[in-house]
Amino acid sequence: MTTPLALAVAQFAPTADRARNLEAIEELIGEAVGRGARVVVFPEYSSYFVDPFDESLRENAEPADGPFATRLTEIAAERGVTVVAGLLETAADGRRVHNTVVAVDGSGVRARYRKQHLYDAFGQRESDWVAPGALDAPEVFEVGGVVFGIMTCYDLRFPEAARRLVDAGAEALLVPAEWVRGPLKEAQWQTLLHARAIENTAYVAAADHPPPLGVGRSGVIDPQGVALATIGTSTGIAVALIDPAELVRVRQLNPALALRRYEVRAKE
Repeated sequence: MTTPLALAVAQFAPTADRARNLEAIEELIGEAVGRGARVVVFPEYSSYFVDPFDESLRENAEPADGPFATRLTEIAAERGVTVVAGLLETAADGRRVHNTVVAVDGSGVRARYRKQHLYDAFGQRESDWVAPGALDAPEVFEVGGVVFGIMTCYDLRFPEAARRLVDAGAEALLVPAEWVRGPLKEAQWQTLLHARAIENTAYVAAADHPPPLGVGRSGVIDPQGVALATIGTSTGIAVALIDPAELVRVRQLNPALALRRYEVRAKE
């Protein structure tokens, strides 16, 4: 049986200062590794963020294996860790960008996910600035015998997005986010994170921006919906163990995945 793996979620507020964002990321990785973490998850838009969105998004976009991922690779190699973080990726239409998450270790980019469900809700129009990702195969990768799947922020409101990752073998769902504050949004964030864990009998690890723009409350939730480690509204990290033996035990106790009678198919 694979031994438990320490995973950290890192909560911080990315800005329009790309160099400072990387400095903050490196500092938080150092703290997480010091506490035993082998995987560290950062928020959506970790490479660059401005509110409200403007033309600077396109000016600061880069390839998925560009300078931001290259620096993450260097840090990952130095620290012996896998880093998951959101970045602005250049899009083919030349007008918008991709809201992308990469998983990087010392060898380079292990996985890349372009956000599929864009935040055209609650008075926002992410699609004015961001091109949706194609309905490609689910993005999963393995570290220490644990299979991780990537989704992003608004994807959390679509249960089939998480189920598709679990069908591809994901045992832990990683959710970089910039969950915008608003009436009931904090409660919805917490409820949806716990629901995705319970219905998929999977771990969920979510990293958000802190207030005033995000809701914070990043954390790691176990396959029964129990919060193992959380952060309030400040910058910082939370570390929890992802235990494959616990995953097996829960799925034997509650074999919901085996008992279901429907499957997920892409909508054309």
